[in-house]
Amino acid sequence: MSCAVVVPTIGRASLRAVLEAVQASAARGPGPAPDEIIVVDDRPRPDAPPPPFPAGPVDVRVLRSGGRGPAAARNTGWRAAATEWVAFLDDDVVPGPEWTAKLAGDLAGLPADVAGTQGRVTVPAPDGRRPTDLERGTAGLASARWITADMAYRRDVLAAAGGFDERFRRAYREDADLALRVLAAGHRLVRGGREVAHPVRGAGFWASVRAQAGNADDVLMWRLHGRGWRARAGEGRGMLRHHLLATGAGLLALAAAQAALAGRRAPEPTVPPSIALTRNRRAAAHAGGGTAAAAAAGAGAVWLALTARFAWTRVRPGPRTPGEIVTMAVTSAVIPPAAVWHRLRGLWRHRRAAAWAGSRVVLFDRDDTLIRDVPYNGDPARVEPVRGARQALDRLRSHGARIGVVSNQSGVAGGRITIADVRAVNARVDELLGPFDAWEFCPHGPGDRCACRKPAPGMIERAARRLGAPPDACTVVGDIGADVEAAAAAGARGILVPTGRTRPAEIARAREVVPTLAAAVALILEGRGPR
Repeated sequence: MSCAVVVPTIGRASLRAVLEAVQASAARGPGPAPDEIIVVDDRPRPDAPPPPFPAGPVDVRVLRSGGRGPAAARNTGWRAAATEWVAFLDDDVVPGPEWTAKLAGDLAGLPADVAGTQGRVTVPAPDGRRPTDLERGTAGLASARWITADMAYRRDVLAAAGGFDERFRRAYREDADLALRVLAAGHRLVRGGREVAHPVRGAGFWASVRAQAGNADDVLMWRLHGRGWRARAGEGRGMLRHHLLATGAGLLALAAAQAALAGRRAPEPTVPPSIALTRNRRAAAHAGGGTAAAAAAGAGAVWLALTARFAWTRVRPGPRTPGEIVTMAVTSAVIPPAAVWHRLRGLWRHRRAAAWAGSRVVLFDRDDTLIRDVPYNGDPARVEPVRGARQALDRLRSHGARIGVVSNQSGVAGGRITIADVRAVNARVDELLGPFDAWEFCPHGPGDRCACRKPAPGMIERAARRLGAPPDACTVVGDIGADVEAAAAAGARGILVPTGRTRPAEIARAREVVPTLAAAVALILEGRGPR
């Protein structure tokens, strides 16, 4: 049994406490220590290197994931691991003094159908008083299923499942989504005996309002797993119906109040007051204003009752201090419209989301596929993306695909460019079209007989290995015959997007030919067979 520990972070100070606890536990023994700790820095642009990590028996290495969220950060970590198991820890937990020994015990001898094991999470209770709303919410982690505060998976199961779905950009629901997919594949998930503590962190006055962004993620869960996903994930019903009713009552009260106010401010008619028609209009306007006022009062009463009831359910179990009461009163009025807004946002954003049908790993040729071909280019300033490249790549990313580049660069062997030149151009491509999950290039010439230069399969096999997928789960998109021939040699799917330099014979031999990158991406996402 071998295991790597993956800790994604956004630079919180609590990271050091996590690493110190793991190192101290490994040093204390007994039992085998993890093979390594992989810290994944997910800050978009780290302004400083991470602080020195505590020394110990377990090696620590740092990777970057570019600020793409915790799902992408965990994927970066487990794909870099070469162990049988991968244990995930959050950067704000504190592993127990025997955590590594108990982790080894949890993993030892598990049946082959067990794909993962969850640690036990404890949340320290406040001393001498009732918990606040934030503390009660954090305490719910103790009974939550499959949360990555402490969760270990078999690496081959992660690879088969495609890892975490990177459409979940927040630390919310991405762990439940993975677990449901793993369970649907016929595996089991069990609880282990190791423990981590999860202290309550200060989150500010509006923390409960910001948390309503999770309603958009709930829409994605519904799209991916159907209406019964909450029950399968061990989740309660939620309060969306209450929030919809409270928001509707509040909007109706505002609209009716505005109508009543407009009626009162209406100008007097300019016709002579002796005309009976004018009197009728005045009477009608007065009656309409009264009706609007009554509607506003009624809807306002409903909104006030719903808001008061919601606030009281949050205040009643808490410490009932003045500060807590004010926070609950204010946020209970704001939460319903915030929840409804994020629900609508999720319905729009994920309107086309569906369970993955096509390849989860897509590898692209570089020159004349993603960027205009400039022979033996070593100048990043001359990089020009082909039309529609960014949109096609972003569409794949929005569906959770992992994207890599495999490129022949024989100019290195011929002395026309250097490896540093290739990397500089690649960095510019990454800046314009990225982020990419893997880069592979072959510096050899046609006569070197290497295993990596296309049409040989070496680069595709290496990229697939780095991305945690077998080659036959990959799709390769390129503009010449060598690209699709390399795909066939690796057992991958190959799609040809011809350009002016593609030979007619190459087009005739290719199994799948489409006119544009957008068409290639559409074919991949549809999961259809060759055409």
